Amino acid sequence: MAPSRPSRRALLQSGAALAALALAGGCSSDSSDGGAEGQPSPSGTAPATSPAAGGRAMPAESGPHTRTFMAWPALEEVWGDQLPGVRQDIAALARAVAGFEPVVLLARPDQADQARQACGSSVEVLELMVDDLWARDTGPTFVTGAQGLAGVDFNFNGWGGKQTHANDSQVARNLLAHYGITRVQAPITGEGGAIEVDGEGTLMATESSWVNDNRNPGKSRDQIEASLKELLGVEKVLWFKGVAGQDITDCHVDALARFAEPGTVVLHRPAADTPPDVWTTASAQALQVLRSATDAKGRTLKIVDLPEPDFDLIPGAGKNFLGTYINYYVCNGGVIVPRFGDQSADDRAAGILGDLHPGRKVTQVSINHIAAGGGGIHCATQQQPAVEGASAGPSAAGSPSAPAGPSASA
Repeated sequence: MAPSRPSRRALLQSGAALAALALAGGCSSDSSDGGAEGQPSPSGTAPATSPAAGGRAMPAESGPHTRTFMAWPALEEVWGDQLPGVRQDIAALARAVAGFEPVVLLARPDQADQARQACGSSVEVLELMVDDLWARDTGPTFVTGAQGLAGVDFNFNGWGGKQTHANDSQVARNLLAHYGITRVQAPITGEGGAIEVDGEGTLMATESSWVNDNRNPGKSRDQIEASLKELLGVEKVLWFKGVAGQDITDCHVDALARFAEPGTVVLHRPAADTPPDVWTTASAQALQVLRSATDAKGRTLKIVDLPEPDFDLIPGAGKNFLGTYINYYVCNGGVIVPRFGDQSADDRAAGILGDLHPGRKVTQVSINHIAAGGGGIHCATQQQPAVEGASAGPSAAGSPSAPAGPSASA
């Protein structure tokens, strides 16, 4: 791969996908080795169960968390000369989240000390083999139910074989095994950033990142929807068309639309003078769907626009820079929001998201190196919901209701 890595959005357009495919060859996860229900999987992994066993459901991100998982980017062959800056952003983000709740950062054993030094004592570093930083996609998607906490393994395959993932394809199972959490092996392939739930039965997703032969060959939208409903305990799926083949994720929903609360959707909106392209079209199509939709409870949806920044005011932002504020993260007592360098837009976004999440402190974090790689704050984090009476696991314990952190920007 070229020494200076193109952004995730630019990967396909630049032709670098061919190099990534060569790196990834043969490394996609095997979705057939989950083992019998309640029995250990091969390689000492956590027990796997059938989907939706025990009537599990995915809580909204705004619920209480036990901890946040993140990952330390490992490969120079992926990031090239951007790697030091990306690691700097990840460390700042981890410290910001740790002001609100415990953070566990996954890092390769030979890079763990470097990660600890960068993040400081407020962040726990767990030695576990990873390839890249996208914990939302590589880690498990947690669900809760009468039988307690479980993690859905969506069989990460490098966003359809676009990037090396020999270790990242195993992150979900290895992490669940470490904590002794039941593993639910999905019958479909996808990523955590490709789903957004309101916690009351409604899910949003893009067709481009699910109904795609690079993840789910031969499966119809109805078949995939049925699996999502069973896995995540949702009753209704709102589908957006999305954009296939223009970025490495095929347009994840967490860069397009989010639930601020049940009945309220925050939507990424390009600037009014943005020339029409596939991304403005995707936003407009999502808006059309949302305007005519109802959620699982029959409510019409309130839509709140979250305008993007002026890219001309962002140092080093190329045309493929992922400048969306939608990729924010809600944690215990806080909302972690991107800060790009367009002060007016940054402040406007922080104000909108603060108003939509009353009682939470807004912390802005500069993530321009991560954004240049086509991702954001939400992509780099994955919450473990708090389950009453559940053990905190073998890592350092932390209260799921930790006091709110400082409001100062990181």
